[in-house]
Parts: sequence; structure tokens; C-alpha cells
Amino acid sequence: MKLKTAIICAAFLSAGWSLSHAAQPESTDSEVAAVDPSQRHQQLEGWGSSLCWWAAQVGNWDEKKVDEIVDLITSPDKLNMNIFRYNIGGGDDPAHADGHMVKGKGKRAEMEGFKDSPTAPYNWNADKGQRTILLKIKEKRPDAVFEAFSNSAPYWMTYSGCAAGNVDPLKDNLKPEYYEMFCDYLLDVCKHYKAAYQIDFKTLEPFNESYSNYWYAEGSQEGCHFEPATQIQIIRMLYPKLKASGLTTVLSASDETNLDQFLTVQKAYQAAGDIWDKLGQLNTHTYSGTNAEREAVRELVRQAGKPFWQSETGPSGGRDFESNLLLAQKMFDDLRIMRPQAWLDWQLMEENNGEWCVMRGNFKTQEYKPVKNLYVRMQISRFIKQGYTFIESGNEHTLAALSPSGKELVVAVLNTTERERSFNIDLNKLSGKITAVNNWRTSETEDCQPFPAVSFKGKKQTYVSPAKSLTTFVLTIDN
Repeated sequence: MKLKTAIICAAFLSAGWSLSHAAQPESTDSEVAAVDPSQRHQQLEGWGSSLCWWAAQVGNWDEKKVDEIVDLITSPDKLNMNIFRYNIGGGDDPAHADGHMVKGKGKRAEMEGFKDSPTAPYNWNADKGQRTILLKIKEKRPDAVFEAFSNSAPYWMTYSGCAAGNVDPLKDNLKPEYYEMFCDYLLDVCKHYKAAYQIDFKTLEPFNESYSNYWYAEGSQEGCHFEPATQIQIIRMLYPKLKASGLTTVLSASDETNLDQFLTVQKAYQAAGDIWDKLGQLNTHTYSGTNAEREAVRELVRQAGKPFWQSETGPSGGRDFESNLLLAQKMFDDLRIMRPQAWLDWQLMEENNGEWCVMRGNFKTQEYKPVKNLYVRMQISRFIKQGYTFIESGNEHTLAALSPSGKELVVAVLNTTERERSFNIDLNKLSGKITAVNNWRTSETEDCQPFPAVSFKGKKQTYVSPAKSLTTFVLTIDN
């Protein structure tokens, strides 16, 4: 009898039903998620990723596999990504070939540049792999949004003669006499891609994690330190050139590695008096940051009055599936508190782990397979679509968004713990009638799989979330 009861209870819990007339397990935590559509926040521009370094390798794979991978990334019923950051490589000194970058991140981190000296012609055949992925994305996703960004100026413009950074990582690496040529280099690449491939970069970002202290000569990847004062100089030089170029592209900055550095640099921009006027968008990364810093960023962005992206991030703890769920919590914090219009990953394919990617690949054998992180990401990006508006959910472990018509509500529920967690989902502030509910879940045993529909009693439901899981409810609303 006890066994039969246990089996019945387990069946109900796996389907997400509340045991309203039975004792809850002692291990179950309880939280309230009061969804309020009247508190509307940012509208989603999209989901996405950088193309470096993975695309520079995968773009040279068999055409059929390239097609499969890009379809997985961009298809609305899969990852539904529509924003991609194209890396304008600086290239490294040929004398360093198969040297420091290969020993660090592997050959994939050595991005090709388009110009080998001040007087050399542009080599537009360079960077074939990344370009192949870029064009395949454009083919499959005509509404795709592209940003061009730089990790480092070409090596021959630098003090160290190396695209990985200065000998002193706390010092600028771009020589002042090359400021203007660096600006021209970035613009020439953007103009070429417009003329040759009809790629309209929405934004151009000349810096990447530039206030950081870990870019050093003979390091494992491209990087370049820029003091805030130097960034300001370059923005002032680049802006009129971009305006005169005939491109619709606007400047974005400053893509700092964490929120503290982003706040520092943006306050310097603000104090300069004219820099925000020259930027069309603000970008940051969230490799680290507190919720108090997220609130400060939101306020600073409000003052700037600019579009805002979380343009790159990655895991901050744990291993494998645990790490994936912790990254999802970071996404929830970013979107709920900081409120960017876009949220982007760093890498989509890696070789040796399941944390920094959504696919694990072998760049030599051209083999790949999805990892758990793909399904975690899909739980959000597939269902909260471009144009949806994030609304208040009243809970740090939930995320809610409403379709433009107001006829579809998405509520995501995240449980990163080892225990079941009970969520009291309250939709009483939602106007209209719930006519249908569909739900999907990713757990240690499920991969964005549908499960028996949860029935809301009126506009309330107590959902018992399994340990270590992410659940998405899609509700149809009759207004």
C-alpha cells in the first residue's frame, strides 16, 4: 500500500501537479511567483552568441554539417538565436604561428586579420571559416542582427608586436600613431562586408574587455588593454568617420568583462560629456557582478537612454549540468534586474567541456553533439521569442514574458538546488482567460521535453519543481 501510494505521488510530481490535499515532502521549499503584466520592462531584441572562435573552425567543415549546425542555432523551434557578433581579427605575427595561442586555447583562438602591414593590401580571402558561418546564418535567418567587434588591433599596430596584449597587461597596447589607422581598419572591414555580402552590421564595437588586466604578450588569445581615456579618444576619432562612411552602423561600447568595470568605464564616458551622444548602444559582459551592481547598471543605462545588450557571458561555477543551471540563474538575474534587450553567450561549440558551449565538437574529425546546456538554453530562447516583453514575476527564480498580442504568456521556473521546490504561481493580475497550457522541462533525465499539461485552478497553480530542473509554461490567453 505504501509502495503504491508512493508511485502515484511520484507520477503526479513528475507531471508538475500540486498535491493540494496531501502532505508536501518535508524537503520541499515553497516560493511565491506573483506575475504582474502591468509591470512591463524591456522588449526582447533577441538571443545570440559570438562567432569567434568556434565559427572560424566549423566554417571549414563539410557543408552538410555546417547547414545542420546553423539550423540548430537559428531555427525558431530550436535555439531561436538571431543575434551574432562577428570578430574582426587582428591576426598575429606569423613568427608566432603554432606558438602561444595554440598552446593556450588551441588553433581556434588564432583569428586571422585582413592586413599584414601598414602598406599591405587587404586580403579579403582571410577568415573564410567565420565568414562561411556568418553568410549561412544570413541565409537561414534573414532577420538576423549582426555586430562587428574587435579583440585586438592588428599585431603590427601594437607596442608588443603581439595581438595578445602588452608586455605589461595594465598598459595600452595600441600605439597612438595607429589610432586613426585602427579606426580605418575596422570601418574598411564593415564596408567590405556590406559591399560584397550585403551584411549590414547594426553595431561596431572597437573594444573587448579592454579595461581588464589579463591581456599580455604571448598570451593564449587576442586581447588589448585600453584605458578609459584612450577609449574616449578612439570613439571621438571613429565616430565622424563612421558617420561619413555611408553605413547605417552605429558604435557600441564598452563590453567590459564584469559589471564593476562596465560601471567604471561608463561613468568615465558620462563625465566626458560627449561620448554617450556618439554611441548607439551600450554593451556589457556579466562574467561577474552582484545584483546591486545590476541595479546600478540599469540606472546608468536609463540615464544614457541607449539600447543595451548583455553581449557575452559564460559559466561562473559548478560542473556540467549544475554549471548550466547556474548560468541560467545568471540569465534570470540579468534579464530581471539589469534588463538588457539582448542576452548572448560567448561560445556555442567547445572541445573539452559541457559548460562553455551548447555543442561539444571535435575540430579535427568534424564531429559534434549537443550537450545539456543546449536544452537549458532552449527552455528560454525557444519560447520567449523576439518582440516579447519581460514582465514582473516577483521571484528571482522565475522569468515571465508576454507576446506582443498579449495572447501568450511564458513563465519559466528554475530550481538549481538538490531539493524539490514548490512554486505558487499567481496569475490573478492577468486579464483574460487561460484557455490552454503547454509545458516543457529540462532536468537530469529530460531534454526540453513536454510533459502532461499542468492545469491552473482559476489563475493559480502550485508547481512542485523537481530538483535541478528548468521548466517553461506557455499559456494561451483569451483577451
